[in-house]
Amino acid sequence: MIPAVLVLEDGRTFRGEAYGAVGETFGEAVFNTGMTGYQETLTDPSYHRQVVVMTAPHIGNTGVNDEDPESGRIWVSGYVVRDASRVASSWRSRRSLADELAAQDVIGISGIDTRALTRHLRERGAMRVGIFSGDAIGDGLVDRVLASPGMEGSDLAKEVSTDTAYVVPAKGDKRFTVAAMDLGLKRATPWHMSRAGCEVHVLPATATAADLLSVGPDGVFFSNGPGDPATADYAVDAMRGVLDAGKPVFGICFGNQILGRALGLGTYKLRYGHRGVNQPVQELATGRVHVTSHNHGFAVDAPADGTAIATPYGDVQVSHIDLNDNVVEGLKCLQSRAFSVQYHPEAAPGPHDATGLFAQFAQLMEA
Repeated sequence: MIPAVLVLEDGRTFRGEAYGAVGETFGEAVFNTGMTGYQETLTDPSYHRQVVVMTAPHIGNTGVNDEDPESGRIWVSGYVVRDASRVASSWRSRRSLADELAAQDVIGISGIDTRALTRHLRERGAMRVGIFSGDAIGDGLVDRVLASPGMEGSDLAKEVSTDTAYVVPAKGDKRFTVAAMDLGLKRATPWHMSRAGCEVHVLPATATAADLLSVGPDGVFFSNGPGDPATADYAVDAMRGVLDAGKPVFGICFGNQILGRALGLGTYKLRYGHRGVNQPVQELATGRVHVTSHNHGFAVDAPADGTAIATPYGDVQVSHIDLNDNVVEGLKCLQSRAFSVQYHPEAAPGPHDATGLFAQFAQLMEA
């Protein structure tokens, strides 16, 4: 057993054993409440520069396969579990989670009280953290954590985005052409759109409105992604150019925050964010509640009662709220063809209550 220690920026310390790679790593400590889907979580680009604490106590029991990753690599900065499974029992498993973490140089820790750590983060808020194992354990660990960058003010979307444009063909008959800005896109998203007859042209986060419009899209999509939306002026400029062109727009997660900023709304950092597959979200127009998958630490600052807000692009209103804390979970433009949600209708992993939003985007393009 190789000893490991987790150190929070406020000095709280947890001791356990190394899980995955050995060394040191830093990031923002956040917790995920999902009971399953750890492979999709690990490979979600939105977790870039975050140390993820899993609240489910037993992790790794289904191993790792080659079908479920949401991107080409693990993005988390560190991984924290209570009980690491010693056996991978799924028929789909190709290797153990511990071996996969080690192969991708992801430093983790196991054997700690993740309930106590989660309660601490709920009370104090998400904060910087370091995991140290083996020879990395030494003096001044809190100071090393405090010297690491925080999440506020971090522009990370360009670090996880594709370098070159590519196309995901429509499944069956092609009905629409969609330009998608990759701010941290998960593989499940263009897959869902392709099933709706969309040929999806995925462009880097640095794409301009002219780049997005150059593919002749019937609609434009802005993806999820990591970092502080207040830093992503380039994406806001692209969004405004697309809105000026009158194209239908659909945004998810980071894309929801970018639409909010493009409309003149502000964003702010949540105390500890929403991360998991069990968040109840209510659609204000119908009262219908969806159980949804989330991964966000920032939110749009807007009145959550559905009041119409005047913007340069016409009136907009909050369309969805989180029933746990009343956080804005969706926007709808009333005079232009644009809408967005803060949660993940592609639900990888998670419930499938909200997959109909892709059909809603198709209807908007068809109209």
